[in-house]
Amino acid sequence: MDSRPDPRPDPAEPLDAYSRVVSAVAAELTPRVAGLRVRHGGREGAGSAVVFTADGFLLTNAHVVGRARDGQASFADGTTTSFTVVGTDPLSDLAVVRADGATPGPVTLGDSDRLVTGQLVVAVGNPLGLAGSVTAGVVSALGRSLPTRSGNAARVIEDVIQTDAALNPGNSGGALADSRGHVVGVNTAVAGIGVGLAVPINATTRRIIGTLMRDGRVRRAFLGVVAAPVPLPASLRTRLGQDEALRVAEVVAGSPADRAGLRRGDLVLTAGGAPVSHAQSLQRLMFADAIGRPLPITVLRNGAMVDVIAQPVELDAEHA
Repeated sequence: MDSRPDPRPDPAEPLDAYSRVVSAVAAELTPRVAGLRVRHGGREGAGSAVVFTADGFLLTNAHVVGRARDGQASFADGTTTSFTVVGTDPLSDLAVVRADGATPGPVTLGDSDRLVTGQLVVAVGNPLGLAGSVTAGVVSALGRSLPTRSGNAARVIEDVIQTDAALNPGNSGGALADSRGHVVGVNTAVAGIGVGLAVPINATTRRIIGTLMRDGRVRRAFLGVVAAPVPLPASLRTRLGQDEALRVAEVVAGSPADRAGLRRGDLVLTAGGAPVSHAQSLQRLMFADAIGRPLPITVLRNGAMVDVIAQPVELDAEHA
């Protein structure tokens, strides 16, 4: 008689705490994450999307829908519906589509600004066409940057979430959720083995999502500087109350920054009255309400504080 213990789990044995969390999040989100199929550029594309309103709006990646105007969404219960693309924003890699038929109830959107490194996260999507796939991992890092491009216009998506939850082609547009099942990110890229990236759900992206729902596009302001963060000299840190500023590496000829008198080598300290410590500090200001409005900027130049006034213009084909 074999006295070795049976390695198979006892169905009556309760799940461990980790499994309970992951399975609960999966049960909450899987019905609310759709698989998308679109045709653009003569090719068929696939990805995922998350129902986020009760009246059928879904959130996905801009690169999933591309230039398509419509497509097909399928849910875990086997139902399908056509959808219409409401708006895309390649510079944040976010898009909003609206289902033509009934959808499951919406997810709860969370706040990625409250995440901490090491925190449990669960990814739900449709990798490789496998509907309702669930993976789990942790927040590997916060504050990553993801370069994006629309035509010749380049931007950096700020505060991207890095996770080791397994992501594969088709996961793009799917949900990244915390242990409460709140969606804190939209999975967007696979950077390498064990490295996944997600666009955060925070105040900035909520603003983008709302604008896409209302206007179908995001108008952005153009300043015309290329800058990188640098540490401030110790003598200035206490005086200014900030550790870093932006060193201007390039000023686009004829741009608002050029007309305002900004120069290569200037150290940008504040813009719009707020401290500037990283590239995203300026990007947060470059939305529609900044177009055509005076923007006060304080720089350190040759050891002296210099104040200039720039007037951003709309980012369009001319400035892209």
